[in-house]
Formats: sequence, structure tokens, C-alpha cells
Amino acid sequence: MKAVTRMSTGVPLTLPVTVIGGYLGAGKTTLINHLLRTATGVRLAVLVNEFGALSIDKDLIEAEQDDIISIAGGCICCSFGDDLSAALMDICALKPPPDHILIEASGVAIPAAIDNSLTVLAGVQSNGIVVLVDAETVKTAFEDIYIGDTVQRQLAEAELLIVNKIDLIEGPERISLEDWLTKKAPQARQVPARYAKVPLAAILGGVPRKRPADVADHAVTLFDSLVFRPKADTDAVLLAQALASQQYGVIRAKGFIYNQDGRYMLLQVVGSRWQLAAVPEGSAPHSDCAIICIGLRSRLDKNGLLRLC
Repeated sequence: MKAVTRMSTGVPLTLPVTVIGGYLGAGKTTLINHLLRTATGVRLAVLVNEFGALSIDKDLIEAEQDDIISIAGGCICCSFGDDLSAALMDICALKPPPDHILIEASGVAIPAAIDNSLTVLAGVQSNGIVVLVDAETVKTAFEDIYIGDTVQRQLAEAELLIVNKIDLIEGPERISLEDWLTKKAPQARQVPARYAKVPLAAILGGVPRKRPADVADHAVTLFDSLVFRPKADTDAVLLAQALASQQYGVIRAKGFIYNQDGRYMLLQVVGSRWQLAAVPEGSAPHSDCAIICIGLRSRLDKNGLLRLC
């Protein structure tokens, strides 16, 4: 399958936004609490329709006021009600701003509709659509006469697919499910998970303003990462296309690169989608070009990736 491309040139860097979707019970709240716990040094803003739909672990909360919950480590959780655009503008105006915004979609929402709305808002940019599925029940939900259409659309539009509760099915069943999901969501990278525990960098793609080597959660042994520094004459488009292919086992990639024409670019990959955006002067440390690649330990081709640079 050809990689989906979103390319931007000359556009100032904006806050990355990841939309997290998945049907009821797939594990979205568990994932968000896990990300908040492992967000050491990364300031996250979590937006949710209402606080009652997202139970932040009590020991993470530092303070609650109006529609904002302050969370240990500089993260926040905000309720946006029916006005997501206003909430995003308020987040962008924070001093200092967060490093990354997560939008938790309701279980019956179509994440792509939220993601598409980001294109008309200044100050934010899509960082991909993450969809969780319950490994034990997703096939049944897919065929359900009432909820099947919603589950089908969620799968079809996912760019990163977290196959949660993978421990509830046996080996042959897992292989069958992986094949089935590949047919239903061919553009998405699949990430197996227990209790929605995946590395922060696998969701965010790394936060390139920080040292890339520090963002991977190595406690999750299913995953591995590689940081490499592209040569000055590397073709950024060709590199992005290679990382977005199935060839090297990359789930997420993000970082800075000098293109052949001398422009300093932000490169990011999620699923089969890749994106390049020109970085304005003063927006990022131009002295340090580095790309972090995240993948399953059994599939990440480090030697192949190093040959790319």
C-alpha cells in the first residue's frame, strides 16, 4: 500500500494533537492514565468531553479547578464540552504551552472527524489517529448490527492500532486476529498491548524538542527504539517514504532533518502516513538532527534503518 502523505512547507511549527479513539471498553482511559504516569519531562494536555467519562487516577491529580485538572509532572486534563475548538485555542495560549495534546474521543465517536477538524484551526496540527480495540471482542463488535458500523469506521481510519487485552487470546487466535485486522485496517500499524501499556513515544512519536534517546519507555519489553542522525544530503521525502513503508518495522518515527535543498524539516511517521514540515528559524535546535524510530522489538530492522542514513 502506498503511504499516505501530508506534506507542509514553510508552515510554523504548531502543537501536535493525537486523537485517541476506540469503542467502549477498549481501554482508552487505561491508556491515558498510563501515558500520564510515564510522561516524565513531557507536558501533556488531555482533552475529554466531560470529566465523568475519563477517570484520571486520583494519585496523579494535584489540583482541580473549574474545567481543568492539574496532574503531577506538568500535565493537565481539560473538559471541552461541546466546544473543542475553544478548548484547543485555550491550550495553545498557555504559558508555557504543553508539548503534546491528546484528545480522548468518546467510544461511539469517529476519530477521523475530530482529526479532520484540526485542519481549520491555527496553532495545532494532526499527529495521527490512535484506535484501541479489545482483542477478545473486536470481531464480534465489528459484526454487531447496532455498533458494527462505528467499529468498522474506527478501524478503517486508524493510523496506529493498539490491540489491547492481547493476553486474553491464545497464540493461534492472535495470529488469526492480526491477519483479520490487517485486512480491515491495512493502513494501520498494529501494536499488541496488555492493560494498554505502550511506550509514550509509540503514541507521540517522540518529542523532538527533547533528546530523542530519552523519550522511549524501555520498561515495555515488547518495543525497541533507534535514534539515528541523517546525513546532510539526505532526501527527506525518500527517507519519510521508507520509514512509512512496512519494510523496516517502524510504528512511529519523529525528528528533525536537513533536506537536500538546505531546509530544516520536521519529519514524522504514524502508520503508513508521513509528514514533513519546514521549521522556522528559532523554533527548534537546528544544530541537532536526529530521528527516533519506535517498533516492536521482533520487527524493528535497526541495521536496515542505519543503512538509510
